[in-house]
This record gives sequence, structure tokens and C-alpha cells, in this order.
Amino acid sequence: MKPARTALALLLALGLAAPLASTAAAKPPRTASIHSYILLDRTGSMEPIWAEALSSVNAYADGLATLDGGPRVDADITLAAFDAQDGLQFDVLRSGVDAERWRDVTNDELSPRGMTPLYDAIGKIVTLAEKDRPEKAVIVIMTDGEENSSTEMTKKSAKAALDRIRSKGWEVVFLGTEFSNFNDAEGVGQTSSRNMAVSKEQLSDSMRGLAQKSKDYATGAAPTVEFNAQDRAVAKEEEVKQRTGNQ
Repeated sequence: MKPARTALALLLALGLAAPLASTAAAKPPRTASIHSYILLDRTGSMEPIWAEALSSVNAYADGLATLDGGPRVDADITLAAFDAQDGLQFDVLRSGVDAERWRDVTNDELSPRGMTPLYDAIGKIVTLAEKDRPEKAVIVIMTDGEENSSTEMTKKSAKAALDRIRSKGWEVVFLGTEFSNFNDAEGVGQTSSRNMAVSKEQLSDSMRGLAQKSKDYATGAAPTVEFNAQDRAVAKEEEVKQRTGNQ
């Protein structure tokens, strides 16, 4: 009886081991992950480029979700819009939404208004990111104007907030939407390679390009998120500089 029991035990073990091995083999490889935080200026001066700005946010989400032959990236997106009306108005429109399940943001949800409390808004978006504690993050700040109405944060405290997240290895980029004066960006510690002026007609293409850079950063294919000469050509940065007088 003992040999029979031993054989039976062996068969049962083999029978159980096979499905386990099959299940393990069927699991997809571990994917890279990233959380993108988009801080969108919704101040009154954005009105002429508002449709393009919203389309570019949706293009970024689509770019993160698109499979391009590389490793799949688990990408979450938080979208917040800001302006000032009797103080900072900071509205989180999407919170940690999987890029593959993104619902396009539309003009029905928000429209341009108010002033530009840029430093206050930076403080809020940093707080959101620090609370989430992602492994990798990209903070995308889209604005068409200069700071003019913050009451809670100063240039110094906004820089300190961004320095904290930079120290974690997270990336911060500024996109000037039909805007090329980056004095505020530089004042909060931004390097020129992470700031780019973008023509309104090129916002969606530039944000798609940024989505690819974000995925490369997430997977380790690129160590940082920075803009190169080709990106600036696509964005028509020189044309924006000529129009805005910031050569």
C-alpha cells in the first residue's frame, strides 16, 4: 500500500503543479508605471486657445494609452485647472484616471476665467502628488501668462515645493501656450531644457510627443523628460517667440 500511496501522491502533485506552472506562464510581464499631473491654466487670457488646450490634454492621455511596440505602461492621470476669483480656484477634474479609461475633457466642464495664481496652484498640485506617492511622476504645467495673484505661496515657497519632488526623481515641465516668457518657470527652479513655448496649432502634437517622453521615462528608456531641437521645431517655438517678442 505504501508504494501505491506514494505514486498517487506524486500524480496528484504533478496534477496540481501543471496548472500552477501554466498560470504563472500566462501572467503578463511586470509593466512600468507613471502618474502624470497636468496643471492647466484656465485664466481668461486662455480663451483664444482654449479648444486647442483641451484637445491637447486629451491627446496626451491618448498618447499614454497607445501601444507603440514598446513595453506597456500603467499610466494614471490627474488633471487640475486653476485661476483666481476671490482667491485661488483649484478644480480637480480627473483624479488618478487610468489613461486607457480616459474620458475626454470638454468645454462643458470648464471654461476660461479669472487671474493667474501660478505659485498657489503649484503648491496644490505638488500636495496632490506627494499624497499619492507614485514611483515615478511627471508634472505638466500649461500656462499662457505670468504669475499675478497668488496669496498663499511665494516664488520661494513654490520653488521649494518643486525642489522636493525633483529630489524624488520626478519630472517637471512647463509648456507656454502661445507664451514664451519663462521667467516664472526659471524662478521656481526650471531648467531651460524642460520649458517649451508651443503654438496653439501644435499643442496636440507636442502633447503627444510629451506622452511618449513620459513613457520612455517610466520604462527607463530615458532618464529624464526634456525637450530637444526636434520637439521645439514641432512646437513652432521660434514662431511663438517672434509673435510674443521674447527672442
